[in-house]
Amino acid sequence: MRSMVRYFIAILFIVIGTILVLTNVGAIEFEFNISMAWHLIYPMLFVAIGLKWWIDHLRRKGGSWVFGSFFIIFGLLLLLDRFGIIHFTFWDVFKLWPLLIVYIGFMLIKKPNMNMEDVDESDRRKKKTYNHSFFSIGDHHFSEPNWKVQPMNFRTFAGDLYFDFSKAYIPEKEIPITIHCFAGDVNIVIPENIEFQVNASVKAGEIEVLGQTSDGIYRSMIYSTTDYEQAVRKIDFQIHLKAGSIRIAQV
Repeated sequence: MRSMVRYFIAILFIVIGTILVLTNVGAIEFEFNISMAWHLIYPMLFVAIGLKWWIDHLRRKGGSWVFGSFFIIFGLLLLLDRFGIIHFTFWDVFKLWPLLIVYIGFMLIKKPNMNMEDVDESDRRKKKTYNHSFFSIGDHHFSEPNWKVQPMNFRTFAGDLYFDFSKAYIPEKEIPITIHCFAGDVNIVIPENIEFQVNASVKAGEIEVLGQTSDGIYRSMIYSTTDYEQAVRKIDFQIHLKAGSIRIAQV
């Protein structure tokens, strides 16, 4: 809570200072008085909340860049209304619903091409996995002590996934984990003594596997640890995002 207050006060000072400077140099005409204070403060509160969620996400302390960015955009639109640049009120938030159509459109732009070998492999994978989550919104964290690793198949619309395999019980077998997500980040921490392979792709974003990085548009990476084929206990990751980042680190 104290960090939230600090972020809000910081944004408040920045915006008020900027307004006064632009007013003094004649760039804008704005009469700042007490009656206008609340109409200016509560949009900045949305921006502050959004920034906190965004920063917490970047620092890997929870948060969400999806919802954080939405609050930032909403707050900025309200501020633009206050300065007379556009007309946008609080209840105009419902006018942003077409963004959902845009998101779905991006999901339908391109489906992954599959040859017969891919279909066979996909069928085999489906037999040994189950849908852990389907078309959900929100974050998923697997970091409880001694949590059991089992086959997973995530299909999420928006949200972040965090796996800490250093705290997990990992059975002695090959464990497939499949992730399909429209927008979000996938962060994985895995012990050095666990073999794994990953087939990762993002339409827009970044992939980082043990220090190897690829970012930009339509990026993919295939990685396998040295002893993966011979290992009895190992994890097979299939991770595909429309937008976001994929990070795998060893401890």
